[in-house]
Amino acid sequence: QVQLLESGGGSVQPGGSLRLSCLASEDIYHTHCMAWFRQAPGKEREGVATIYASLDNAQYVDSVKGRFTISRDPAKKTLYLQMNSLRVEDTGRYYCAADTRCRRYGYTLSTRPEHWNYWGQGTQVTVSS
Repeated sequence: QVQLLESGGGSVQPGGSLRLSCLASEDIYHTHCMAWFRQAPGKEREGVATIYASLDNAQYVDSVKGRFTISRDPAKKTLYLQMNSLRVEDTGRYYCAADTRCRRYGYTLSTRPEHWNYWGQGTQVTVSS
């Protein structure tokens, strides 16, 4: 049973940056695709960025393209989300997720939460002035 632990959330002003981390309980670099999701109060959980197992091929939701970067460090068993130029609408609880099935539509990994089996507890990101 893979366990995921997020960290790095906090409060920041618009235009600021944060880097989220997600530590896995075991080495899943070659076996699991991974993703970052976020959920704002009263809204559905939204896939923000995904990355394939064993590859650096990443995909992003349109609203974060050019501002967020997802990456993996297999030696540290850690997934990252570098978030720059943060906006008020980026506020929410951020979750990392992992799955071996790597469900996709064409070449794009699914961002439907039900397609991801392992979840962390989340870390809060608040962007406000």
